[in-house]
This record gives sequence, structure tokens and C-alpha cells, in this order.
Amino acid sequence: MTPARTKKPELLCPAGTPSALRTAVEAGADAVYCGFQNATNARNFAGLNFTEAELRQAVAFAHARGAKVLLTLNTFPPAGAMDLWKRAADAAADIGVDAVILADPGVAAYCAERHPGLRRHLSVQAAASTPEAIAWWHREFGIARAVLPRILAAGEIRDLVRAIPCEVEAFLFGNHGLMVEGRCAMSSYLTGRSTNMDGSCSPASHISYEHNLAGDMTMRLGSFAVDCFACGQSAGYPTPCKGRYVSTEQPGGYHAFEEPVTLNLAPILPEMMAAGVAALKIEGRQRSKAYVRMVVGAFRAAIDDIAEGRAPAMASLLSLTEGGAETTGAAGGGGRWR
Repeated sequence: MTPARTKKPELLCPAGTPSALRTAVEAGADAVYCGFQNATNARNFAGLNFTEAELRQAVAFAHARGAKVLLTLNTFPPAGAMDLWKRAADAAADIGVDAVILADPGVAAYCAERHPGLRRHLSVQAAASTPEAIAWWHREFGIARAVLPRILAAGEIRDLVRAIPCEVEAFLFGNHGLMVEGRCAMSSYLTGRSTNMDGSCSPASHISYEHNLAGDMTMRLGSFAVDCFACGQSAGYPTPCKGRYVSTEQPGGYHAFEEPVTLNLAPILPEMMAAGVAALKIEGRQRSKAYVRMVVGAFRAAIDDIAEGRAPAMASLLSLTEGGAETTGAAGGGGRWR
């Protein structure tokens, strides 16, 4: 008996720079997502993102190879200061991106009214996780796809696919993201720079490192120590949610919010595909081209195998994880392994 085939979802991959975009497309991405070099996108860091001229060239490159380009307009404008987001939407329509990824209702309304032909996706930053919330976005702003928060089980994702009038996109690999997306304010308390409005969690300009005579290192975000490492220990990026903190119960330091770990749904990839999601998303616009090439290539091969009814030969991605650990998170019941 020939194994049953499974509908193949779009493999959506990160592109923090023009060279990363080319790498993702060449490694087999069906679509890539990227942002402009300003506060309209939630990865607004020096050295990342695209100018309008670079995005125009990138879209031409991707389209010539059958891949799509999605633009992130997924931050929240300050009151009375939406011109930057309007200009970004106008540029997206003029350049010919395949969709914009939106979080703010005002930006969504502008895109729907001014550029009705521009496809609109709902960002995970909007934190919409119920049929009622997603249906409202679809009805009011013509949202064609909803990116789901990383707090849903695979069965809940399957039920949402059946209950809502638009496509569903789910995370596949990358940041674990235990915070409710679109509602995280920890970094802004420590630095004054908002993740959701300025697009920069733990901005590099606010990070410092101190070494003592024994060689131990303290990482600070603003004036706050968020982690300490003994000589020889590997250190991650100092986000406050993954820092280690001292308490009266555990004076040696513990991860109060989230231990460094990477979401990897490879063990339940067949289940995610069977749920009927339209797209599976790899996270990591701040990561290197080597990361993009390895992760995209591994999941490209695995998705193709499953779609053709073959057992997937999934390459190990442990070397690319945070803390040398992986988890299936809420989607797979919280399984964690090393």
C-alpha cells in the first residue's frame, strides 16, 4: 500500500539581512519574512533589516525563484505618530511584497483602506488565540492569515484551523516565547526601549559585561544584572525573561521566568502538518546565515518527506539551540530534551 500523502504547508523562514534572505531562498524556503530598518518591525536592531532599495531587490530575487516575501509591520505606533507605519505600508505595496504582517488595528485599517489588494497577515504580536478574536480581525480588516501564539497545543491548533475563516501559521523552530506575545514589557522597564513599540528587546546599546578577578562574568541590561557565568560557561543573549535571579528560596540563582531552551517541533511535525496549518514558521532574524541554511535545509527535507508519505530524516539542530536544550513546548505537551 502506498503511504498517504499530506498537504504541504508553506515553509516560512527568517531574513534579517539581504544575504540571509538569499540564503533562505536557496536553502528551500517557500517564503521569507523581513522588516525595514526602523521601529515598524519587532527586530529593530543595528545591522539588521532592509532599506527600501534592498527590499525591492530582494523581492525580485525571491520572486524569480518562486518564493514569497512578507514584510513585518508588527509593532504598535505611539499615539498620534503613525506616519512611519503608513509610509512603510505604502512602500510595501509599491515594492510588491506578497503580504504585510500586522499587529496594530490602526495600521491594519490603513492597509485595508489604502491598499486593499495588499494581502494582510495577523502578527503573533496581536496575541489572538481564540476563534472569536481571529474572526474579528478577519471581518474588520480582511486578515488572510493568523500567526498563532506559542502557547497552544497541537490539538488546539487543529481545532482553530477548522473554526476560523482564514489561514493559520504556527511556529516551528526558534525562540520558545513563554511570554504572551505583544504583552511583554520587561525589557522596557529595564531600558526604556519598548519591544512592542520600538521593536527592540534588550537593545545592544544597553548591554554591558563585567569580569571579576576569577574570570566570572556578569551580564547587565541597563543597570540590572540579569545573569552571571563562571569562567568557561557559555553565555546567551541577555534577555530579562531568560536571566537568572537570586531569591531567598534559591540564593544561588534560578530562572524565574524561562530557562534558555529552543522550541523545536520536529518530533510532532507530522501532527502539525496533519492539523492543516497553511504555514510553519522558523524564528531567528538575528541569527547567522549558517543558522538559516542549516535549519531551513533540515525542515525543507523533513516537510517534503512527510508530504510524500516517507518517514522524515530530520537532521539534528541541537548545536543551534539555546542552552543546548530543545522543547516541543505547549504544542507537544512540553517535552524537553538535550
